[in-house]
Amino acid sequence: MNISIQNLNKVYDNGKHALSDINLEIGSGMFGLLGPNGAGKSTLMRILVTLMKPTSGTILINGWDISNNRAEIRKTLGYLPQDFRFFTKLKTWEFLDYAARLAGVKSKKLRMEKVDLWLEKVGLFDVRDRGADKLSGGMKRRLGIAQALIGDPKLLVVDEPTTGLDPEERIRFRNILSDISQNDAVIILSTHIVGDISSICQNMTLLDNGHLGFSGSPENLIQDTRGHVFQVNVSGTDYDELKNTYPIISTIPTGDGWDVQFVADNTNIAGVNQIEPTLEHAYVYFMEYVSGNNEF
Repeated sequence: MNISIQNLNKVYDNGKHALSDINLEIGSGMFGLLGPNGAGKSTLMRILVTLMKPTSGTILINGWDISNNRAEIRKTLGYLPQDFRFFTKLKTWEFLDYAARLAGVKSKKLRMEKVDLWLEKVGLFDVRDRGADKLSGGMKRRLGIAQALIGDPKLLVVDEPTTGLDPEERIRFRNILSDISQNDAVIILSTHIVGDISSICQNMTLLDNGHLGFSGSPENLIQDTRGHVFQVNVSGTDYDELKNTYPIISTIPTGDGWDVQFVADNTNIAGVNQIEPTLEHAYVYFMEYVSGNNEF
């Protein structure tokens, strides 16, 4: 399974350029989509799942042109939008059964097997008879995950999937996605939680203001940040000056002040130490120091 995006543009009626000349190749496995609010992530996902038409450009999904083969593409995909909704009068298992029918599972016996399987996988089997609208926020999110996966999609697009999930649920969801990605499926994960991408995505792209800023592995983005992440212990006015000068990543109180991590092109602060970057460091450094100076 593969996706080829060539010269993709999306301009809204109000003249806003949501996507500008996007060129991207996505192969099987986990692919992370990272960027701030308004970067164009949701627009790109809605185009990929055929809910929105691009202004110009070409998208081929496993060789199918998204403009001419919408029906064929829809049979292969699963989608979890950020604002997942469902019919409130259905019980939890009934909603999942309905999702399976929409996904083309015609056999009632097979649907029931799939419903029970996915209710178990997402931890909702014990509340299968509860009204879907009576579930907690985290449970509703898990139900959304199950409906996106019940048709065994070859292309899975998920928007902020771990919002509302506790740490244990997030780990469970990551493991489910990792298992699915072994079956020649493309899984596109859009999130603002950098840890979700660093944990399971082999490749990623970073969108900023509709432009493609970075595309590659998380390790490559981290490598580009080495030498630009620092830690120092400061107190009082030194701390105020530091936070007004550099993007702060973390601040940990100590007995004599704060241990502060920050990113910078360079610094001459006394007592500062370079530290190994994480993907969170790399993301902040890119947005603060690379993206703004890049003409794309």
